[in-house]
Amino acid sequence: MRMPEGLRSFMEESALSAAGMEQKTMQTKKKSNLIRFLPYYKPYLPTMAFDLFCAVLTTLCEIVLPILVRKITNTATEDLSLLTPRLILSVAGIYILLRIVDTAANYYMIRVGHMMGAKLETDMRGDLFSHLQELSFSFYSNTKVGQLMSRITRDLFDITEFSHHFPEEALIALLKFVASFLILANVNLTLTLIIYAMIPLMAIFVLRMQAVLGEAFTSEKEQIGRINAQVEDSLLGIRVVKSFSNEEIEKEKFREGNHTFLDIKNRAYIYLAQLHCGIRFFDGMMYILVVTAGAFFMMNGKITAGDFIAYLLYTVTLLATVSRLAEFTETFMQGLTGVNRFFEIMDVPPEITDSPDAEPIGEVTGDLVFDHVTFRYEDGGSDVLSGIDLHVRPGENVALVGPSGGGKTTLSNLIPRFYDVTGGRILLDGKDIRKITLKSLRANIGVVQQEVYLFSGSVYENILYGKPSASREEVVEAAKLAGADDFINELPEGYDTYVGERGVKLSGGQKQRISIARVFLKNPPVLILDEATSALDNESEHVVQQSLERLSKGRTVFTIAHRLSTIRSAKIILVLTKDGIVEQGSHDELMAEEGVYYNLQKISGYIR
Repeated sequence: MRMPEGLRSFMEESALSAAGMEQKTMQTKKKSNLIRFLPYYKPYLPTMAFDLFCAVLTTLCEIVLPILVRKITNTATEDLSLLTPRLILSVAGIYILLRIVDTAANYYMIRVGHMMGAKLETDMRGDLFSHLQELSFSFYSNTKVGQLMSRITRDLFDITEFSHHFPEEALIALLKFVASFLILANVNLTLTLIIYAMIPLMAIFVLRMQAVLGEAFTSEKEQIGRINAQVEDSLLGIRVVKSFSNEEIEKEKFREGNHTFLDIKNRAYIYLAQLHCGIRFFDGMMYILVVTAGAFFMMNGKITAGDFIAYLLYTVTLLATVSRLAEFTETFMQGLTGVNRFFEIMDVPPEITDSPDAEPIGEVTGDLVFDHVTFRYEDGGSDVLSGIDLHVRPGENVALVGPSGGGKTTLSNLIPRFYDVTGGRILLDGKDIRKITLKSLRANIGVVQQEVYLFSGSVYENILYGKPSASREEVVEAAKLAGADDFINELPEGYDTYVGERGVKLSGGQKQRISIARVFLKNPPVLILDEATSALDNESEHVVQQSLERLSKGRTVFTIAHRLSTIRSAKIILVLTKDGIVEQGSHDELMAEEGVYYNLQKISGYIR
């Protein structure tokens, strides 16, 4: 089944838009990100220092072997009688001792060094998750959760190998190059310079290949993020997919994303193949250079047979180091890409934060004032709310009604500072909410929404979320107040029943009553009911409405409703349109005016 052209076009535009957004976000240079990455080593400096010391020991063991071979060879060629069993056994003993040291050092590097990398990765993942918790609603409105999942899991997997091996490999390579040069230069400087002339050429080649590999790995991680986002969309919307019989469309969408990923991997492997084959070519050139030049120098008596063998062995060591660095290039670039993408998210600032002079509010009565409040979602955009003036006294029930797009939910979202006003101010008990700490402000506000979110866990755990320190008795009491205790006790395991992902095992009314129990447990003085019954059937609505009435007693309540029958008892009804609050009063007062509210009631069929 082919995907419809319109849908294909939409997908391509979305992918281009996502790619453009990610490209725009990548502002931080790789070098500076590496420097910013270094402080993560701080808690593990003793481990890192000993790990690098072990790296020095293993390098020493490799460097000493050619010296020992040269000693035996030169002794044998000068005078075979000097090559005694004592000398041979002494050399063997030294090398065995070095190998024991090398084995112990390697064990530490593999066992403890890798754990250090894993701990460092864990720290970064913790920081990233904490930062994501601080980011504002606007960030999540523009970012797919699947992309974030890719960054917090797969991207950081590569950090363990990178963070552990990067310092090791860099130090080992430096030591081998420098030590080998000093030892060989002491034997014959000219031959050493001839051999080392190849190193800069190899370095230039490797660096150029690293650059293109870095781009390929970045594209790979971005595409994995897109695949994650598409899979999440498809699986969370599986009921919609099946209801429209669009399984083949979802398969095609996934197939396209999957093949795009395969193409990116193919490009990366082309570059990897070029890198490794290039290194092998340079290896061969280096070997033939050593053999040819060394043979001429030995023929002219400028080096001995032992020196020649030492040159060959050190060349093997150098080329093994270069090959190891080339192999590490993939790990390095994957890790560096992960670091860059980590800092891309960490560089996104939270839009809603505590001001420097913010303080906890203490006990709240629920007196709310909207003082000429204006709000727009984006700079330069049109105002969603403009010049809102409103005073809600403690314990009053205010209902917000009006056509869709009038700003009812937006107005309620300003109270807990899910968004900040762009003009005017909101006062809670006479204090500007921007001068109240977010934790303290939101602790005093309860929200019951139309779309209930239950976490994957038990009924008990979901209610307890309202007040994590509550006792089981308090949880049960909250459920009783919400009218949820009876149906919970009828569940297979009562309060310990698993609700499924997003509460899929419960009905809409049951989920709503659990969310109300959660707010009962929190016991906030200010309550926001955002179309809490609009998605329910009549029977469930009646039960939930009774729970909400109990919940509303003694609290300052903002009720957003499309079903106008649910808000007739509200003390104040505000009719909110794009022009702001156009009508205000009780149900009877507004009906007598025969204005916007009257017409809404007529459209709803409550009057003839």
